Formats: sequence, structure tokens, C-alpha cells
Amino acid sequence: MRRNISQVNLVAVGFALGVVSTAVGLMQLIPLGLSLLFREGEAARAFACSVALALPIGLGMSLSLRQHAQALRIREGFLTVATAWAFASVLGQLPFSLSGTLNVVDALFETVSGFTTTGASVLGGPDRPRIEDLPQSLLLWRSLTQWLGGMGIIVLSLAILPLLGVGGMQLYKAEVPGPTPDKLTPRVRDTAARLWGIYILLTLAQTVLLALHPAVSLLEALHHAFTTMATGGFSTRSASIAAFQSPYVEYVTTLFMILAGMNFALHYRLFLGRFRVALSDRELWAYLGIILGSSALICWTLLDRAPSIEAAWREALFQVVSILTTTGYSTADYELWPPLAMAVLFTLFLIGGMAGSTGGGPKVVRLLILIQNANREIRRLVHPRAILPVRLGGRPVADEVLEHVLSFFTLYMGLCALSILILAATGLDLLTAIGATITCIGNVGPGFGTVGPTESFAHLSNAAKLWLSALMLIGRLEIFTVLVLFSRTFWRP
Repeated sequence: MRRNISQVNLVAVGFALGVVSTAVGLMQLIPLGLSLLFREGEAARAFACSVALALPIGLGMSLSLRQHAQALRIREGFLTVATAWAFASVLGQLPFSLSGTLNVVDALFETVSGFTTTGASVLGGPDRPRIEDLPQSLLLWRSLTQWLGGMGIIVLSLAILPLLGVGGMQLYKAEVPGPTPDKLTPRVRDTAARLWGIYILLTLAQTVLLALHPAVSLLEALHHAFTTMATGGFSTRSASIAAFQSPYVEYVTTLFMILAGMNFALHYRLFLGRFRVALSDRELWAYLGIILGSSALICWTLLDRAPSIEAAWREALFQVVSILTTTGYSTADYELWPPLAMAVLFTLFLIGGMAGSTGGGPKVVRLLILIQNANREIRRLVHPRAILPVRLGGRPVADEVLEHVLSFFTLYMGLCALSILILAATGLDLLTAIGATITCIGNVGPGFGTVGPTESFAHLSNAAKLWLSALMLIGRLEIFTVLVLFSRTFWRP
């Protein structure tokens, strides 16, 4: 059997997938131990079977291929990145399906939603268990998939995608410690180690702050810290954060959603004391400005129905931060809000967090470049012979980066249009098709229509769920990383 198709080293890809399988198996040992502690028979057996499958496969692939695997090059990088999340999701769904909690399609949807930090769920729908009815071990695994996926996305966007020439952090690849342009090096491991440290510290800080509230148990605090820092939005309660009925919990969660939606390279610079460099980042100020401006506008529309100005501000701020960072928690049913407030939220679905964060969506930095380019084209109408570079933070944006941004938005909107047609063909109404599309490709969680903040995705057909699972993966991996695999150029020698 040939080890290479075209110039793609499948041995190197197989070795990387073996490492992914091993990691999934090892992480499932944690909920397995919890299931044994709480004597959750079916869940314990499901986790034991899943670990017994993932670990031998992973160790077998990684150990047998290690001697023959060379360093990942660009083609292997694309293939590994695109297949790793799918492979992890297939293995990760086993505890849900083997325990009989969900069927295979629903289990895959829930797991893809976890690893991509989307937060869309089938739980609580018709003939589906409520979140509160799940065994503690499955709840923990559900939260862990998001926490692991969130860290994976940070490493991906800061260390790997710049190597491949795609992703929002392509703009900063000269500044971010990471791999060399031709192959993955140990510097990726160094970058990942630093980022893991920051990620864990922020997770522990939120856990402690949430656990200080009497309505939040230590285990629930840990669950919500996992899913907040991943901007995932899975909760242990069907009513999400609203179930705690606590302004303190809402403000703490809001703060850490804002931190999770920030570029983790900025967190690292702040950790090193480089405050001036971090605070001069234009994307950061645009991100904070969008939060404050959107929250103020929505707060104004809610004043007539809120008991106080503070309550209106808190409700508006929480939903704005949750949607912009693509976390997907909720403390209110925004579909009952005035049309202007809903229109503002709909716009936020199409923006996302900062590049280099755990947030999904197109990212704020791409929006800034798009606005700057539109401004340049308007100025060109008046001064057609002038040389007018697109600038971001005082630096000119390279032509290839500008082309990337324009191509990204073209593909993003094209995929949205295609998805709406596909979902409409499965029988969904137009509002639900639009809502499901923008929430899944942007990795937000709740949408509009029958997949709003108080509903689930359980009623969708299996075909719709499988398509939306693929859409979550495509959106999470910045589109190009997946679509390049379908080009003939990728596989040619």
C-alpha cells in the first residue's frame, strides 16, 4: 500500500490522529472515574468501552507510525487539522450513544457542538432527556469536550493556522511565537504550553469566583468555568445561567466571557507586563466598543419592560457578550425583545470574537479590514490615481491578507446561502433555517425561530443535524482549512 497520495504524507497524518485518539481516551478516564464514584452503571460501562476503544487505537497508531512519521508540512497540516476535530468527535460521541442516552446522530451532533465550542444542543427536546437528567459523568464529559476544544482552537489559531497561511491570526504571524514557515517545530509546543497555563489559570479563577456564591456548587462552578473559557455555552441547567437567578453569577460570567473572547496573545503580553503593547491593539478597542455600544442600544430598548436600569443593562450586556463571543449562554429569551434589539443581536452573530480567542465567527479583525477597504474604495472614487493602502493600527495590510479577508467573507456568505437552501429543503421554515445556519457556522449556539435560546435542535431531521455538524466544523476551522481538501490542486504532485 502506498503511504503517500500525491505529496501528502499519510503516515504523518496517521501519527497525529493517533495522538488525538490517545488524548481523547485519556481525558475520558476522568468522567469514567466520576461515573464509578457515583455508581452510574450504564454511563460507567459506556465510558469503559469508549476508553477501551480510543486508547488502543491511539497508542497503536502513534507508536507504530512514530518512527516513520516526518515533520508535518503544509499539506499534512491542512489534512490533520481538518480531520482531527472530526476524528475526536466520532470517538467523543461514544459515551452518549453507548449509554443509550442519545442515538448516534444526536450524540455526534452534541459532541461536534462540544469540540467546536458551538453549544447547540439536542437535549431537552421531544423524547430527549433534560440536561438535569444526565448522569454527572456525561455532564462532565460534555463540558470537557468544550474546554478541550477551546484550548485546541487557541493553539490552532495562534500557532498552526498562521503556518498554513489562513485564519484571522495570519495578520499577526510575525509577532506570535510559533512555527517556522516550512514545518512544525518544537516552538509550537512552547507556545501551546504558555497558552495552556493562561487558560488553566483563568479557568481556576472563574471556578473560585463562581463557587463563592451559595447557589453554585463547586462542581457546577467548574462546569461553567470550562464552558465559559471555551466560549462554548453548555450549562448544567436547562435554563442556562438564568437558572441561578443571581446578578453576581451573571456579572462574573460576563467578565470571563469577555476575557475568553479576547486574543490570548494579548493575555500573554499582559501576563508579561507588556501593558502598553497589549492596550494599543486596535482590534481590542473595537471589540470592547462593540460590546459597550450594542449593550447601551439594547438597554435603551429594554427600559420600558425592565424593573430597573441596572436590570436592563445587565440583561442587555449579558446577551451581547454571550452572542458576540459566541458563548451562547442566555438569561433572557431575546426573541421576545423589541425588533431593534433583535436586529442588533442578529448583527453580532455575524461578527464573532477577536482573532486568537476561543470565540467563533468571522472575527472583529476581519470586519475592521473590510471596513477599511470599503473606505479606501470610496476615497478612490474621488482620487482614482492616489495610492491608498489599507491600514490597521497604523500598519499597512499586505495585499495577500486583504485578498484572504475578501475571499473569506465571500465563502462565508456563500456557505450561509447554501446552508439556508439545504435546511429549507429539509422542511425548516425560513427563520429557523437562517438562525440555525448563522449560529452553527459562527459556533454561537442558540439561533432564531425554533432553535432559539429556549429551544433545542432535537426536532431537526437527521440530515439537517449532519449538515449542521459539518457546518460547525467548517466554521470552527476557518473555512479554508476544510475547503482546500476538496481542491484538485491539494492532491496534485
